[in-house]
Amino acid sequence: MASTAAPLPPRPALLMLPVLACLGGMFFFGAMDTAMKAVTIDIGVVAALFWRCAIGSVIAIVLYAARRGPLPGHALIRLHLLRGSVVAAMALLFFWGLARTPMAEAIAISFIAPIIALFLAAILLGETIGRNAIYASLLGLAGVLVIAGSRLGLFGGGDSGASTASLPGILAITGSAVLYAWNLVLQRQQAQIASPQEIALSQNLIVCFWMALALPLAGAMPGTGSIDAGTVWLLIAVAAVLSIISLLLLSWAYARAEAQALVPLEYSMLLWAALFGWFAFGETPGWATLVGAGLIVCGCWLATRRVGAAEAPVVTV
Repeated sequence: MASTAAPLPPRPALLMLPVLACLGGMFFFGAMDTAMKAVTIDIGVVAALFWRCAIGSVIAIVLYAARRGPLPGHALIRLHLLRGSVVAAMALLFFWGLARTPMAEAIAISFIAPIIALFLAAILLGETIGRNAIYASLLGLAGVLVIAGSRLGLFGGGDSGASTASLPGILAITGSAVLYAWNLVLQRQQAQIASPQEIALSQNLIVCFWMALALPLAGAMPGTGSIDAGTVWLLIAVAAVLSIISLLLLSWAYARAEAQALVPLEYSMLLWAALFGWFAFGETPGWATLVGAGLIVCGCWLATRRVGAAEAPVVTV
């Protein structure tokens, strides 16, 4: 006679693996942003993205070929094209703004994206928005507001040692954040039906294609700026490898956990942005950045509790 016992719930350690993978992905993205900011300042955003994605495509082809998976169908190819095009526009705006804005402030501005994405996930994916996910987002948003308020001088002056962000840079990063929110939802859809290797390959190829179209008008070769060619090529190669690692980790995580559980973890990026910005560009974070980061860490901790515990739904779409 067949057993009617309910299946055992997943072990907490296994439930935490997507969380750890997502956090690792954000760390590697922070390191990649640092290398890309240096290259973008030197040779421009179009050339930086083209050469990074060209190298990334070669690495992704090797990884995809080694996996020997089935070829994607027409529906999946359309999804790849959509997300890749969104990522191309998002990256172009983000890195252009990042070259004109301190890293911690740029990431703080971009944090409107996870707030938008939580509710896009409910609308487009039919996910249930839980209370912890909303509270985590509010904590993260509070941290961002503390940093933004300091930048605008609402607390008696901005953070010491950080340059004032330019208005065009802020607007570019804001536009990028809106696209990033859409990208997060597409990432969840894509991760459920495609392997991490396939996602990394499609994204690098599509972004490379769009940047190649603009390269004759806004491109530059490494070595034509103030940094020697060898150093620029090294930074581009490092950025390409870090981008692939991050994409693989995030794709793996989003295939195994709901977007609302992982999206608030995007706030951990602020910690890495402040650290890498200080180390590479002398952008010293002040008290507001530290306080804001503390609130964001609390939000991340609250979000991780959503992965392992059931909670009452608040919004169901």
